[in-house]
Amino acid sequence: MCEHLGFKKVRRINVKKANENGAVEVRHRRTKSLIRQALILRGSNDFESAAEYERFVQQTLEHDHNRHIEGRLLEERAHLNPLPIKPVPTYTVETPKVRRWSTVRVRCRIYSVPSRLIGHQVEIRVYPNTIELRYRNELVEVFPRLRGDLNHRIDYRHVIASLVRKPGAFANYRFREELYPTLTFRRAYDALVATHGDRADVEYVRILHLSAKTMEANVEAALARLLDARGGRLDYAAVEAQVRPRESEVPVINIPSPTLEDYDALIGGAA
Repeated sequence: MCEHLGFKKVRRINVKKANENGAVEVRHRRTKSLIRQALILRGSNDFESAAEYERFVQQTLEHDHNRHIEGRLLEERAHLNPLPIKPVPTYTVETPKVRRWSTVRVRCRIYSVPSRLIGHQVEIRVYPNTIELRYRNELVEVFPRLRGDLNHRIDYRHVIASLVRKPGAFANYRFREELYPTLTFRRAYDALVATHGDRADVEYVRILHLSAKTMEANVEAALARLLDARGGRLDYAAVEAQVRPRESEVPVINIPSPTLEDYDALIGGAA
């Protein structure tokens, strides 16, 4: 912030040293207290959307804080330099290396990324509510930033390519519960264990790979039909037969070769 606005820090405030808090830190604490009091007076912490909450915070600060110091703000603005043309970044940047399980660690939390990035260094832009994944200055994906007790976000589409090559790793995969997109997929895996034994992991990983390559909704519907119609007996081949579109047959069209007499007749008629 100091570098962006072009002014020097007088002294450094050390982390976790409350006795060193400066004017900015104190104002931040008072602002949070002001918002808490406004929520109590409002009678509820529930909002229809994040945008509605942001409007509430803005109105609270404008009405209960800024109006009391409006005169001093106007006085100081006359002595302020113009703001930089480029706005201050609203994100922080991290550059982790993608691990062999197609994951990166950001702010003590784990996110999966496309498997093609394994072994490469990527740029992560951490926004207040989202995470941007970039590689070679190109945006790859945007996903929600984890908060609270959530410590990992795994998209099976990112890791399934590795598991297909080594299906035996499925049993000991750290985030295996994330590889059941819906309850139907979980039921399908349990049915495979009951009917296929040790080969259940191979069959399920192939089904999950099919879901990643086609449409998850179609695979889920096929699994539900097979579970209901066949008493829980299913396998990859049965699911694939219902999901993959059948190749349409190309009709054989016989076009007879034209004869020269036909052309002669046309020429004679024209004459």
